[in-house]
Amino acid sequence: MKNQTVVRPAIFACLCLSLGFGRTALSRTHSQNPTPTQKGAVVTTHATGTFDVKLTPQPSEDKSDDATLGRMTIEKQIHGDLEATSKGQMLTAGTPVKGSAGYVAIERISGTLHGRTGTFILQHTGTMNRGALQLSITVVPASGTGQLTGLTGKMDIQIAGGKHSYDFAYTLPDSH
Repeated sequence: MKNQTVVRPAIFACLCLSLGFGRTALSRTHSQNPTPTQKGAVVTTHATGTFDVKLTPQPSEDKSDDATLGRMTIEKQIHGDLEATSKGQMLTAGTPVKGSAGYVAIERISGTLHGRTGTFILQHTGTMNRGALQLSITVVPASGTGQLTGLTGKMDIQIAGGKHSYDFAYTLPDSH
């Protein structure tokens, strides 16, 4: 059990770094009006803002004392063009190689996106390979509810000076 206590903080530190993946802070400020970008027949809108996140380690179901695997709950307060709360689950994997780790997560977002209210689910996949970072956060297809039905998109997360921010590129069907 002692070994688990030593390795889990290392996994957690890698995870915290991987959530930002070395990106710089957003260069633009969030606005009250969506900024659409034309791409063929589909209009992509960007939502930006900040969020606070709470990661809570959960007990392992693996009784072998293998500290390379971890599980956490996620809670977020999201501000800006997306005003929402989030709850989710994260699985982590650490390795003995410095700068190498991975995580997957699912979180349910509930709130208002540029004035449209509903819920949707985000799926995270992140890896660090000897410091080379890769992150994908995507809206789960057909997960939008309420006025967010039909939502698709991808989210980028940045961490600068200990503050978390997001840039969410999304599409929604026209409301009639």
